[in-house]
Amino acid sequence: MARGPLTIDGRAASGHRPRTARFAVLAMLVFAVTMVAGWRGTGHASAAAPAIAPTSAPQSVTERVPPPHVPPSAPAPPRSVAAAVSKPVLSLSARRSCPPAASACADLNAGLTWLQSDGKITYGPVRMKPGLPRTPRGTFHVEWKAGADYVSAEFGEPMPYAVFFAPGGIAFHGGSLTKKSHGCIHLDIDSARYYNDHLTVGAEVVVF
Repeated sequence: MARGPLTIDGRAASGHRPRTARFAVLAMLVFAVTMVAGWRGTGHASAAAPAIAPTSAPQSVTERVPPPHVPPSAPAPPRSVAAAVSKPVLSLSARRSCPPAASACADLNAGLTWLQSDGKITYGPVRMKPGLPRTPRGTFHVEWKAGADYVSAEFGEPMPYAVFFAPGGIAFHGGSLTKKSHGCIHLDIDSARYYNDHLTVGAEVVVF
């Protein structure tokens, strides 16, 4: 009976097949074990990782950024100062009481006077101080004017920039806005000068 080919060590070549299969199975087992061990090792590594100490919470934007500098607002002026610089306002009845033909009007109750042209206000209104009950009401006309150094012959008091418009020496002139006159209409000195410069002889003056 004929025999199969022999290997160098005298064993049949067909003996290689079982050994090769065994090596293949062993290799697959080693690979599988390695994979499982690696997966477990990774998992253990994550679980065993040292905890990181918590850091303090970052400051908020409000804490880190200083608030913008806001300069303090200027204090409000005292009432007396605010009242002094406030501009007087004419009532509707006062405007109706001053006819368009008048060059100057004076509202004795409101303590205001102004100049106008064709019914349009050109100066004022400004505050004034009359001398009730001696200050007359009515329609008058400028009679004459005096200079900055004029003094009343009757009362011996200064009447700078006087503009005489009514009988008895009644005039617009510079004087106190808190002290009652003898019948004239007191104006601050700048207004008295303006009236003296802009009211011509014969100009109509209405006092109501």
